[in-house]
Amino acid sequence: MAKTKFMNIDSLSLQGIDEDAELIPLMTPEDEEEINKENLPETLPILPLRNTVLFPGVVIPITAGRDASIKLINEANNGSKIIGVVSQKDEEVENPSAKDINKVGVVARILRVLKMPDGNTTVIIQGKKRFQITQVVTEEPYMNATVAEIPENRPEKGNAEFSAIIESIKDLALQIIKGSPNIPSEASFAIKNIESNSFLINFVSSNMSLSVEEKQKLLEMNDLKERALATLKHMNTENQKLELKNDIQSKVQSDMSQQQREYFLHQQMKTIQEELGGVSHEGEIEELRERAKSKKWDEDIQNHFEKELSKMQRMNPQVAEYSIQRNYLDLFLDLPWNEFSKDKFDLKRAKRILDRDHYGLDDVKRRIIEYLAVLKLRNDMKSPILCLYGPPGVGKTSLGRSIAEALGREYVRISLGGLRDEAEIRGHRKTYIGAMPGRIIQSLKKAGTSNPVFVLDEIDKLSIGNAGDPSSALLEVLDPEQNSEFHDNFLEMGFDLSKVMFIATCNSLSTIQPALRDRMEVINVTGYTIEEKVQIAKRHLLPKQLEEHGLNSEHLKIGKKQLEKIVEGYTRESGVRGLEKQIAKVVRYAAKNIAMEEEYNIKISNEDIIEILGSPKMERDKYENNEVAGVVTGLAWTSVGGDILFIESILSKGKGNLSITGNLGKVMKESATIAMEYIKANAERLGIIPSIFDQYNVHIHVPEGATPKDGPSAGITMLTSLVSLFTQKKVKKSIAMTGEITLRGKVLPVGGIKEKILAAKRARIKEIILCEDNKRDIEEIKDEYLKGLTFHYVKEMSDVIDIAILNEKVKYAKEL
Repeated sequence: MAKTKFMNIDSLSLQGIDEDAELIPLMTPEDEEEINKENLPETLPILPLRNTVLFPGVVIPITAGRDASIKLINEANNGSKIIGVVSQKDEEVENPSAKDINKVGVVARILRVLKMPDGNTTVIIQGKKRFQITQVVTEEPYMNATVAEIPENRPEKGNAEFSAIIESIKDLALQIIKGSPNIPSEASFAIKNIESNSFLINFVSSNMSLSVEEKQKLLEMNDLKERALATLKHMNTENQKLELKNDIQSKVQSDMSQQQREYFLHQQMKTIQEELGGVSHEGEIEELRERAKSKKWDEDIQNHFEKELSKMQRMNPQVAEYSIQRNYLDLFLDLPWNEFSKDKFDLKRAKRILDRDHYGLDDVKRRIIEYLAVLKLRNDMKSPILCLYGPPGVGKTSLGRSIAEALGREYVRISLGGLRDEAEIRGHRKTYIGAMPGRIIQSLKKAGTSNPVFVLDEIDKLSIGNAGDPSSALLEVLDPEQNSEFHDNFLEMGFDLSKVMFIATCNSLSTIQPALRDRMEVINVTGYTIEEKVQIAKRHLLPKQLEEHGLNSEHLKIGKKQLEKIVEGYTRESGVRGLEKQIAKVVRYAAKNIAMEEEYNIKISNEDIIEILGSPKMERDKYENNEVAGVVTGLAWTSVGGDILFIESILSKGKGNLSITGNLGKVMKESATIAMEYIKANAERLGIIPSIFDQYNVHIHVPEGATPKDGPSAGITMLTSLVSLFTQKKVKKSIAMTGEITLRGKVLPVGGIKEKILAAKRARIKEIILCEDNKRDIEEIKDEYLKGLTFHYVKEMSDVIDIAILNEKVKYAKEL
């Protein structure tokens, strides 16, 4: 048996795998002869490696995370422990096939398999001999291939040139190890104790900083002398880079020492100047001190400023910290410490301004007037934290500017959409290069007062990133009990935000952190009716667009009927942004004709609208007739307002299967299942023959299949549709409904009632079925919205059926 030298695993840079690692062999010439005598298996399981090339005799650790790799390693470890190792051509390929791997690899033996805490498997393997893949036999569950051994051309014993190359490799390797602080000293011991020339070449090639492609080229070289020469060339290049790197580091160290020397000299110069009675950079210090004299600060603010000014006075103007400290003191002086604008308590004037700029929005206006009234009676009242919640384009953001004017305060706004860094709210610590305050403090500096109207726009679109959660930082800002001492990391001192009137806006409450939502008073800003949109267009949008395009009311007139046509035919939204765009098109039409001195109709007609805007883009939802069994009108809420929803159901010969289509969510599908089971359980009471359920398949569909839909509010609509279907009876004309159902037939309340009512009015619906508990929502809605509608309040599903299902068969009733 050949005598074999051993070495600890840790000395081969395998630290962190196992502190109690066993000793592994350094390959000797005798070991190589025994390996060369071993016959290569006809087929081998192939383990593809990413970013790694294994050489014969070399021991490496690899981490396996792919399922196929883990399965291969476990099966081989329980068997022969022999595997074929090849490198991938592209490390990004997750599941490599035969075309993604190199053909030349190395037979390896598994020495140790370790299960890591993160679920991956680390395996220590040692290369044996090279092979070439002749054919991939299988790729599942892992790759198996037939292989052929690759013979190696070795120089004759005593070849002087080869011996000189080997000696050069050893000397250069020792030189590189000595010059590199990252390579452990044990590596020198390993190089000195390697007796096999081929193993030395493989060991050095494996540990060089080469790309996978370069290492693969070395592995594929069949001539050992040629491979040794190529390895030596690479080592020379690496050694030159190392020497250059060390020279650069030495020069940098020298420069650093020079900078430190200069710093000490500056400090000595400063001391000498002070001893002589002079002060360095006195001009800047005096300027800051003069600015501070005009400020009416509390004692703690004054003391903090003096402390920071003294710190700046002791600094060397040449160092980076000096400019940061100067910027800090400039900000400190610019902030409105205890500076407030005088509130205007003329409630009638405030109401006129709010009515002038915004049509409707009575709840918001009432809340602002209430706040002004209380503030007039008690001046030390903390400002409210309002959250305006509603669909896009209803005037949430612009309302903040009107509130500021009504109160006589400054107005600032920041957009929080997509914000993912907590430092954007709290600022960075001033020890960092490029540090700056958060956007709250920056905005107050811009406002110049400590009591502005501060709009936090799109608060529902905050994101959580690696740098923290901005919504958590806002908890302190929007808490009246805490924000009197708001801490900004850059400012390093509490700032009083209690007099700031914060107004947040959002389109959805579901994405706002519950603790943050709890701190705000949510005011629902609902969508506008057609009549309200026409008034808004007439009072605000048309005059605004005429002014922006350099025209006046003498150049263009749009009547009420034409505005209604634009609203109904060319927009479908809760707000008025789309309406403003359409009006802008009409105004541009007039501007073009005036500029080109062409004739046009100053008073726009319906025909002119079609000519300018094209054919109507929106088909208004209309109620369909009740001549088809299983078709019922429901009411839905969307992010852009209310809508009507048609629930359709049909029967086909089958075995009682239920199909549900229309891009429905989980909750809506569950509602359909509940409705079906309720009908089966109450078939006889509903006049349905129970045997029908086993003879027909039921298909429920909600049109506009491309639009995702979810929520429980279509429950009673689905059940009514199925009752109509199984009884082949008509549904009452011009009726719509919304409500959740239970298996017991109870009807539960739902949300978005106002938006749904507006949608029903647009669709010419006359009667609406609601849950009894939704009656309170109706009582809060203005009478003008309810005009022309009849409401039926129900508690049980039987009430819905009594109201909605007529005792009359549909026109083409099926015989069931």
